[in-house]
Amino acid sequence: MATPHTKSISSTYPERSVLNEAGTVSGRAQAAVRPIPAEDFNRIVGLGLDTHEELLPRSEAGAGLALVAEEQAPYAFEQDRVQMLTRRTVRDRIFRTRVLKAYDRRCAFTGFQFINGGGRAEVEAAHIKSVQDKDPDVVQNGIALSGTVHWMFDRGLLTVTDDASIILSNHINDVDGVRKILLPTGRAQFAEKPHDRPGPAFLRWHREHCFKGVALS
Repeated sequence: MATPHTKSISSTYPERSVLNEAGTVSGRAQAAVRPIPAEDFNRIVGLGLDTHEELLPRSEAGAGLALVAEEQAPYAFEQDRVQMLTRRTVRDRIFRTRVLKAYDRRCAFTGFQFINGGGRAEVEAAHIKSVQDKDPDVVQNGIALSGTVHWMFDRGLLTVTDDASIILSNHINDVDGVRKILLPTGRAQFAEKPHDRPGPAFLRWHREHCFKGVALS
């Protein structure tokens, strides 16, 4: 019968490169300095980021660490890429947490606040100025939006003015349907605290560079 020291831990041990064929820790684990394969590094960092925080994403895809694919590439290149992806993941988690807290996990355009039994929020943290344009990950460049509204916002079908008036594009194929899910006032509910509300420069960028078509009255 296997003792706790010899029992296979291959399914739970994060640094699997030091396990032997039996699934137990081998002598390689005794080395004070040893290389860590990209897949082990991703697994260890992923466990460290899994904090079971209150503001969890609505799907595992949104919370998971972007894993580095196993490729035949120089080790230094793989290491740099892992570090880059890890930094981006940490920034995304912090940005999402701060934006959702500022908006009380409620969609600014619809007012929806859907939380499932596990505490996962349906609402998402949307960047106003896109990642591709090297936006800063600050609350003033974020707004809490439900999934469908976020999709429309990113594609320029919806935007918002500095005074919170929601603007619809004439490219929307179901204007009446969209209006039914938006707040009746036609105005967004920005964060309660003034310093958490969208920055005018970010909103202007979205209207000038992302919004498509003509604004509907």
